[in-house]
Amino acid sequence: MVELPAGGRCQCPRCGARVHGRIDGSLMLTWALTITGALLLLPANILPVMTVIYLASGEPSTIISGVMQLYHAGLWGIALIVFVASIAVPVMKLVGLALLLVQIQFRLPLIPRQAMKLYRVVSGIGRWSLLDLFMISILVALVDMGAIAQVAAGPGSTAFATVVVVTMLAARSFDPRLIWDVYDQRQSVNTENDKKGVAGNG
Repeated sequence: MVELPAGGRCQCPRCGARVHGRIDGSLMLTWALTITGALLLLPANILPVMTVIYLASGEPSTIISGVMQLYHAGLWGIALIVFVASIAVPVMKLVGLALLLVQIQFRLPLIPRQAMKLYRVVSGIGRWSLLDLFMISILVALVDMGAIAQVAAGPGSTAFATVVVVTMLAARSFDPRLIWDVYDQRQSVNTENDKKGVAGNG
């Protein structure tokens, strides 16, 4: 085993990623955060995210209804951004993490390089979830500058912000070396089986 000097860096010869220390309890922690994010995703999309009060009246809007309102208003570009950032990205991230966790938990056959690519995609797209919160904050600031309208945040915004944070933590708590651990274990089992088969034939 090669010991690195303090502050030294090393790259994995298999996938080229930077080598870091093991994450204790990575599998269970990632499972817990992923399940939490999946449970919070429901209220994040059902509960109202904000209410725009115009001339003392207004109706609460959920993420989905907000996307539809933007689309019908002709702002299909913004509607697409909100849909991708608020619905597609969190779902893709949770599904990707769940696939990796199921493969590792049940020692299913996997191709390590493809699994690593999936992990990098999941880890990389998480930052786009913050785009929707950024847009909401800009909208609140712009509308509140007027004297006849104001924006009130709803419980859905809190749930959605929590989903964003939880999924980011889930991606960071996942130790990608678990992928290679499963691969090495399956390879060693296959090698032993091959040896037994050769010995049995002999």
